[in-house]
Amino acid sequence: MPTKAFGRRYLDVLASVYIYNEFRGYTSLDRVLEAVRARCPDETGFIAEVTKHRADERKHYLMFKRWFERQGHMPLKVDRGVGHIDRFIQWVFRCTIEELDTGEIVASSAEFEKLCRVIMLTEQRGYRQVEVLLKNRTIQADPVMRKIFEIVHRDEPEHYLPYQRWLERQGRATAKWNERAADWCIHKVLMLIKLPALFLDAGCERLAVWPDWQAPATLAETDIAALPIAA
Repeated sequence: MPTKAFGRRYLDVLASVYIYNEFRGYTSLDRVLEAVRARCPDETGFIAEVTKHRADERKHYLMFKRWFERQGHMPLKVDRGVGHIDRFIQWVFRCTIEELDTGEIVASSAEFEKLCRVIMLTEQRGYRQVEVLLKNRTIQADPVMRKIFEIVHRDEPEHYLPYQRWLERQGRATAKWNERAADWCIHKVLMLIKLPALFLDAGCERLAVWPDWQAPATLAETDIAALPIAA
């Protein structure tokens, strides 16, 4: 594959995976926020941090959406097979994100702590991966994509630190060996199997509509021009 075509395909696949995960992230955090408010009603600082986490994920989603609009096409149609949080929830809780019982998580200290660890480990993995991507020449050659990942990198610590600090305040483990092993295995499957397969799938369809066409938003679509990458 010619170098330019390779670069375009690489960015297309990468951005499609990220837009899926950012959308999945902020919509899933609605339920996390519900659980945090119910479990820790007096911890206003923690609630505010999770609220900001949700808003940041939405912002990141919109930045990738804007990138695709600049390209003049829709993202590739991917499913939860490329979702780190989807796979992690399935591995740890033995169910999909939609099947998570919020009431059970609120009622059980062990389940709530487990959820915090899963989110923390997922976001830590995301932070490390963005550091790798920022060194990638293909990303460096695309000014808008580079800017997006610089913003994601800046925001990412505040996406795992709230959960890490909460666990530390409770005197609880911030990660268990089996959870770290699950995170490592999921990452390797995505990097070595799922993403290469998607890259090589020339017949992969594109989305017909944006993932958020029916989703509630804290950042209105009319605000997309105000995003850091809009200029």
